[in-house]
Amino acid sequence: MEELLTRYCSLKPGKRPDLNTWPTAVAEADIGSKDKGVARMEDLGRQIAELQRRLWAGRQHKVLLVLQGMDTSGKDGTIRHVFRFTNPNGVNVAAFERPTERELSYDYLWRIHQRVPHKGEIVIFDRSHYEDIVTVRVNQLQPEDVWKRRYNHINAFEQMLADEGVIILKVFLHVSHDEQKKRLQARLEDPEKHWKFHQSDLIARERWPEYMTAYADALERCNTQEAPWYIIPADRKWQRNLLVATLLHTTLKRLAMQFPPAHFDPESIVF
Repeated sequence: MEELLTRYCSLKPGKRPDLNTWPTAVAEADIGSKDKGVARMEDLGRQIAELQRRLWAGRQHKVLLVLQGMDTSGKDGTIRHVFRFTNPNGVNVAAFERPTERELSYDYLWRIHQRVPHKGEIVIFDRSHYEDIVTVRVNQLQPEDVWKRRYNHINAFEQMLADEGVIILKVFLHVSHDEQKKRLQARLEDPEKHWKFHQSDLIARERWPEYMTAYADALERCNTQEAPWYIIPADRKWQRNLLVATLLHTTLKRLAMQFPPAHFDPESIVF
């Protein structure tokens, strides 16, 4: 599975991805059947939970997982499946919606910095500071000279986090235009999913080419060794979940974490 991350998902620093040709699904010959993938996902989920227990107990490392993607790309679903066995005490989700009036009175990174992980914690950003150079750009919420200088701001911000010990994984969930249509239609046809549908989804869909250009620029300009981007094919939900789980599992496993030793002599305790 790690080989698939390199083959399908990794983006070399300095390279601009062509999102019109980048795969949105993995060939079955490469990833195997859905049944085997779901079983593998179950196993990975439990392994991630065990590694997260060690992360939380040791309080030595900080992990930030950034999830970006177009509407319906599956940010919520990815979080549910990848982290379903983990301890909620050490995993937190920061969902960045439209900034409040108070948040807008500060610099655009103010609300982001408040939610970065502390030692022992995994934080998942459901959307992130990248909205400030993608959505802001496409919807012309700031002049070009403003959002353009934010590439350097973000690189410096992420470098600072990395220097302070934060392990950063940035994931762009890449869903195709056709698959997005199917998922939006499914929301309209199922009364239990009506709450997920917003008129703004249609406006963003009309600007698909502009979003792809803005994302490609962000992926190129803000892809560093300390804070790498991974472009995850998201047309098949089980593939998306499996690839993100593999990325997280590989990252946590490389930390070689152990439970901390007792700070007392256990044999001296008598009940």
